[in-house]
Amino acid sequence: MCGRYASVRSRQQLMQLFAAEKTDGEEPLREDYNVAPTKKAPAVLAKAPDDGPKDADPVRQLRVLRWGLIPSWAKDRKKAFNNARAETVHEKPSFKRAFGARRCLIPIEGFYEWFPVEGEEGAKKPVKQPYFLHAQDGGVLAAAGIYEYWRDPELADDDPELWVPRFTILTTQATDDVGHIHDRMPMVVTPDNWEAWLDPRLSDVEHIRSLMAPPAKGSLEVYPVSTLVNVVRNNGPQLIERV
Repeated sequence: MCGRYASVRSRQQLMQLFAAEKTDGEEPLREDYNVAPTKKAPAVLAKAPDDGPKDADPVRQLRVLRWGLIPSWAKDRKKAFNNARAETVHEKPSFKRAFGARRCLIPIEGFYEWFPVEGEEGAKKPVKQPYFLHAQDGGVLAAAGIYEYWRDPELADDDPELWVPRFTILTTQATDDVGHIHDRMPMVVTPDNWEAWLDPRLSDVEHIRSLMAPPAKGSLEVYPVSTLVNVVRNNGPQLIERV
């Protein structure tokens, strides 16, 4: 799975990296070394212009979405999904419509996983040691994601949060060099497949599935970090420092 990650690039850096033409704000994106479910985080998607014909070429955008996809038909927040299995995402009622038309990229500086290790003598249960996994070359991982719009029935019609889109990250079986930490890892989309992945007009399921893959074996650096990351309110670059 992927339950916590870091996102630290500026709005301008992300727009340049992903060749986004539009964004949903001008204020700086805050560096977040502890992105957790229900938080807002940057995502890249493509949509036809609001003032253009329906068959117009989609425009790539940098948007701020909330983590935790809720299917459009869900009645409450209890149906929020932080991850979706890449192996079955095209089949599951909660995800298949979004997978067919609302795909996105989630810029990830690196992500955290926990592995049980022996605690101090006399401890009743193992201690979970957090690890940080990031690209060896220092680049951003473009995680495969999908997003959905959900209308919160508890909010007023004029509430700005009424239609905030929500995303989930697609995961797959971990490669051997990561599997000793956790059995799942995010799927990624390489730059040569970004255009096709983001194109909402592409609906061929097998073609779409072929556009994503796990990070290549050996492409990630993995090292232990402080347990400070265990508490969501903790933040800052100290969370990704090797211990």
